[in-house]
Amino acid sequence: VIGRISYILSVFVPFVFLFYYKYSTFFLHGIMPDMPEITLPIGISFYTFQLVSYCIDVHYGRAARQKKLVNLIAYVTLFPQLIAGPIVRYTQIEQELADRYISEEDFAQGSVRFVIGLAKKVLLANVLGEFTQEIAGMTGESVILAWLYAATAAMQIYYDFSGYSDMAIGLGRMFGFHFPENFRYPYTSRSVTEFWRRWHISLGSWFREYVYIPLGGNRKGLYRQIINIAVVWFLTGLWHGASWNFILWGLYFGVLLMIEKLFMLKVLKKAPAIISHIYSIIIILFGWVLFYFENLNEMGIFLARMFGSDGFMMSGDISVKIISYIPLLIVSAITSTPLISKLYHKIKSKPILYVIDNAGCVLALLLCTAALVSSDYNPFLYYKF
Repeated sequence: VIGRISYILSVFVPFVFLFYYKYSTFFLHGIMPDMPEITLPIGISFYTFQLVSYCIDVHYGRAARQKKLVNLIAYVTLFPQLIAGPIVRYTQIEQELADRYISEEDFAQGSVRFVIGLAKKVLLANVLGEFTQEIAGMTGESVILAWLYAATAAMQIYYDFSGYSDMAIGLGRMFGFHFPENFRYPYTSRSVTEFWRRWHISLGSWFREYVYIPLGGNRKGLYRQIINIAVVWFLTGLWHGASWNFILWGLYFGVLLMIEKLFMLKVLKKAPAIISHIYSIIIILFGWVLFYFENLNEMGIFLARMFGSDGFMMSGDISVKIISYIPLLIVSAITSTPLISKLYHKIKSKPILYVIDNAGCVLALLLCTAALVSSDYNPFLYYKF
């Protein structure tokens, strides 16, 4: 009985703190309109989920209880991925917490991975973010501007978050930890189902293992499965922020996943690849609009613009400004696919590549440093998670 109570408390108490810091203002504002704003600890969702997964895995015998408190604290507060993921389960680094070896190869590969992540964040996400802000401030809104805004915002979110994940994975490897991958070219997906197997993989895995499967998964019939999917995606939306737009965003993708599971996946498999890919991109862009606009009224106005409420034409000045960003958009589109990675692996045995590799990393690091020094625009989109 004592063990059962201890287990319940070990899972319940972290969520009490998470609710207090992240959701109490949102849920209690109607009851207590003068409730002061509560400062949100950075990364609270990530280390709460890691601690809870450890407690559950130990309780059900999937992991051995950590006898050294310092090792458990190190797992929960592991600095490389503490504030932006990926969400690391205890079983994934259990052995490395006790005994790990830092090799020259791991340190070198970790350094390269870190620089790649830094370049994604500083050279792509930040510049895309500035472009997105410029689009938002342009007068004479049109369908083209609205869709361009949605596309650049989607790319900014991807490069920001995947950049942080790459930096975390790289830092971890430099210190002998091997964290799981968190992104696998999600914008190449041919369905929403595939997209969520490629986007924020560690979060999807966490909800599948600790919510969806315990609720019954797909083992109790279609009706129960649909309910389970709805619960998981309501919680997924809520996890991303204490705001109605995040809940709407989660339910939006939950409904789409249900539709795909019922019949749409069969249709997409038979359709030409280009059709299924266009379908996925359009659906995903609408999803990011829901994610981006916390004000539901502004969201509705923007969605109307995407369907032509403010016309279809742009001024010449705006067109020239957009054209100046075309190289950035092309680079962003290409690097969001596995094309460069495939080319790299085809020629990686060439001796000259060793020189290009090292020179490229040094150049990228210098460019990132220069960009950080020269610009004060460096948003942290995931601070609230």
